[in-house]
Amino acid sequence: MDVFGLNEMQKIQRQLQEKYKDKWGILSPDKGRNQLLWMMIEAGEVADIIKKKGDNQIVDNEETRKHFVEELCDVLMYFNDIMLCYSISPEELKKVYLEKHCKNMERW
Repeated sequence: MDVFGLNEMQKIQRQLQEKYKDKWGILSPDKGRNQLLWMMIEAGEVADIIKKKGDNQIVDNEETRKHFVEELCDVLMYFNDIMLCYSISPEELKKVYLEKHCKNMERW
């Protein structure tokens, strides 16, 4: 099974950022705040599709679904940019994610 994970996502985000570094600037902690804001705007666009088209259209309508998935991709691209800005590796994220999962499993 071919898995598309954070390592591959970060690799291609680095390529994209390298290509446009003269236009966008380099990824750094100072830029991380802006990337977070852009990610939130993209998440709002995802929510807007749910609001305007509804859940069933996302599942049943090919055009709506494609648009929905494209906006989710934008969220993930900015998420990966944020990780890169703050030098968070997929391995570090996985470790903390699993710790958080264990904590949540014992919460209630």
